[in-house]
Amino acid sequence: MKESHFQTLIGTRAGARRGVCMIEVNHISKDFVAPKKYPGLSGAIKGLFSMEKVVKTAVDDISFTIDTGEVVGYIGSNGAGKSTTIKMMTGILTPTKGTCTVAGINPSRNRKENAQNIGVVFGQRTQLWWDLPLSESFTILKEIYNVSDVDYASQMEFLNRVLELSDFFDRPVRTLSLGQRMRADLGAALLHNPKVLYLDEPTIGLDLVVKDNIRQAIREINEKYQTTVILTTHDIGDIEELCSRIIIIDEGKKIYDGSLADLKDTYGTKRKVSMEVKQPEKLRGLCIHEMLGVKSDECTMELDYKNSMLSVTFDKHKLQVPQVLSAVMGVAEVKDVQIQETELAEIVKEIYNHGLSEGIGGRS
Repeated sequence: MKESHFQTLIGTRAGARRGVCMIEVNHISKDFVAPKKYPGLSGAIKGLFSMEKVVKTAVDDISFTIDTGEVVGYIGSNGAGKSTTIKMMTGILTPTKGTCTVAGINPSRNRKENAQNIGVVFGQRTQLWWDLPLSESFTILKEIYNVSDVDYASQMEFLNRVLELSDFFDRPVRTLSLGQRMRADLGAALLHNPKVLYLDEPTIGLDLVVKDNIRQAIREINEKYQTTVILTTHDIGDIEELCSRIIIIDEGKKIYDGSLADLKDTYGTKRKVSMEVKQPEKLRGLCIHEMLGVKSDECTMELDYKNSMLSVTFDKHKLQVPQVLSAVMGVAEVKDVQIQETELAEIVKEIYNHGLSEGIGGRS
């Protein structure tokens, strides 16, 4: 019996070494030109005859490479340029400047060939036929992507196992719950076993159980097929669970490209030590930053008399946990200690609000 196309892909891609470039984005920019608008009724009339144009740069000179099998979080605040970049990588938009290749193909010039290599899931849109049973949608997609009967059966067996589609496979798409539809959309995007999977808010609005199941499915698909995954999301949990690397953009520019660990180590400067103390009244009036010889904004404390809890937040590049504990234990007896690092969500929120300092390193 002949080996199927999917079996060949599995053997080839599962054996592929990470480090082989799958996506190369080289100094791409995207400008949108629109007529200039003027205020008021007179402005509206003026606008009818004016030839003035306004140029809005959505993506500004961004470069990066993504290797085969990488799971990369591509994040930024609303309007930062994430969707525009994804549309250029999928071939929907053509860059104003620069070049982009996916699996060696220029997406905007070779859209049909590129479509065979990619799968796309939009959390707020569906590629399924609303009034048809899910099974019919999959049959149509099978024909669109020229998936053979053997490959279709093989892939459906895998998708049913990781996404449990069989529970609602014969029901119309419009009758599916949000969680079921997201699993169905993910299955549809993976039906032709793409090399690259673009996920835009894939777990939006889902409960914790369904969200965890979809994350597990994405992990298993990545591990089995070495599928390259690009994830855009505002759910930091998705980033922490799935991604080893993140790219952050702001106002169309790349401001960070590196590992989660490096981001936390460099920008997660705050550490919090919570201590249960035996006699909290002894700590009244304690000025801990002076005791430790640092500035007031580098070490702060909160005292909860009711629960006998003292919380000290400090800059981990200025102080160490033993120094803080030693200072407090010199005044009151400590019964229990809990240490908390800065959460990734807080780091990302600060980046969105204030950006990063100049000179951020990263891959290009």
